Amino acid sequence: MEIRLDGRSALITGGSKGLGLAMATTFAQSGADVAIIARDQQALEAARAAIAASAEVKVRAYSCDVRQPDQIRRTFQSVIDDLGKVDILVNNAGTSRAGRFEDASDEVWQEDLDLKLFAAIRLTRLAFPAMKERRWGRIINVLNIGAKAPRPNSAPTAVSRAAGLALTKILSGEGALHNVLVNALLVGLIKADQHIQHFKQNNAGAKSMDEYYANLGSRVPLGRVGEAQEFANIACFLASDAASYITGTAINVDGGTSPVV
Repeated sequence: MEIRLDGRSALITGGSKGLGLAMATTFAQSGADVAIIARDQQALEAARAAIAASAEVKVRAYSCDVRQPDQIRRTFQSVIDDLGKVDILVNNAGTSRAGRFEDASDEVWQEDLDLKLFAAIRLTRLAFPAMKERRWGRIINVLNIGAKAPRPNSAPTAVSRAAGLALTKILSGEGALHNVLVNALLVGLIKADQHIQHFKQNNAGAKSMDEYYANLGSRVPLGRVGEAQEFANIACFLASDAASYITGTAINVDGGTSPVV
């Protein structure tokens, strides 16, 4: 089965690196016009050029801090002006900020909620009505496995991700009769820029990135760390007509790590 997104337009937050870039590239190679959002203009331009070189579709990149409501509104309007519509929204922006509950200040909580929850709420609020009117839409919320199975020392990120899970279920119920399908993908250990940065700062005894990933992968039932492309493949499926009977679900993309199905 070939997954195609011809004629669709996708907006992906956190789209300049890692999972966001992998999803944007895969969507474009499947025929969708793509808009990516991130804060780093240099990284955005490099990502835009790489995506455009891999597919003959429209590719746009916008510098936007999704914690700021005004920037979200302006950027979303720019996407509509450039691509005409948003059929597929991927709320992917976020970092892994986890620690002891007692160590998280109000400021830390607010920043995490603004980045991971309110950004998704605000962008969905802008995209949702037109999706319902056109009777076609896909919203994918990228969370992590802590949304279902939070562990100690995972504040505030597990709480904001759990809220994203609830948002997914609410939106799926409201969008279902309008053929707007809303699902979540829950990330486990998948190769990402944050691992590279952590290795540079504290290699944990590993002599190379390969050894570092091998050590991380030993905790995973499948015995390895996942690839961003593996994650992007599932996102592309959910964004397509092939997933026309899937909504309101949360899929663990974690090699079997989560204790919760």
